[in-house]
Amino acid sequence: MGKLDGKVAFITGAARGQGRSHAVRLAQEGADIIAVDICEQIPTVEYEMARESDLEETVRQVEALDRRIHAQKADVRDLTQLQEAVSAGEAALGPIDIILANAGIAPLGLDGDPVAPFRDVVDVNLTGVYNTVIAAVPSMIEKKAGAIVLTSSTQGLKGVGGNGSAGTTGYTAAKHGVVGLMRSFTHWLGPMGIRVNSVHPTGVATPMIQNPVIEKLFADFEGSMDAVTNIIPVPWVEPVDISNAIAFLVSDDARYITGVTLPVDAGFSAR
Repeated sequence: MGKLDGKVAFITGAARGQGRSHAVRLAQEGADIIAVDICEQIPTVEYEMARESDLEETVRQVEALDRRIHAQKADVRDLTQLQEAVSAGEAALGPIDIILANAGIAPLGLDGDPVAPFRDVVDVNLTGVYNTVIAAVPSMIEKKAGAIVLTSSTQGLKGVGGNGSAGTTGYTAAKHGVVGLMRSFTHWLGPMGIRVNSVHPTGVATPMIQNPVIEKLFADFEGSMDAVTNIIPVPWVEPVDISNAIAFLVSDDARYITGVTLPVDAGFSAR
């Protein structure tokens, strides 16, 4: 018996990284998964984004746990695409009980464009979080139960390390905005029995930060690692560390926890 037996979780950005980890971890606890990902490249993002083959691997790993999964391409910037994914997923698996608004990008704005990287990161990391909840929450409202976790960042609590580029500035602004969404959603949905929290990872060992572009950035700018140094002496945490926190937050173990900004950050926020 898992803590999430009989539950259906809707997860964005599920093709790889934290999203895949969340899908697998919740499946281990008995949940079925509706998984979406854009599976395309956004031009302002300098590192390689997930592909359809990555989403297929998420499907394989969830099914290997004998859980059901409906996977579909969808862009979180497009509310209609998300609503279509929700409709198809609920038709296959049943009403949604858990929402994980996980999809995110981290353009650096290395080309000096002051507009496009900022716009894209806010569209994905903030508007996309809003769209995810709006698309998936109706079934929760109908049954007056559910749990939502929005993925922010330590940069949504502190904003340390900004370099003035459109990408990093937009990232920090969007991640702060996610906290505002969480608090607003908490007040809106709490009276209906729906809990909303946010998680705030430090650097996580995923392709978003473990890629040649980021590695070169840190190598070229002496002292750049100082801004992302954790108190516990690890360079980053693993995706499953975030997934374990989320599995707790969406379970009945956390039934009275709502409106919380939970750092999973090896002490970064305490610096």
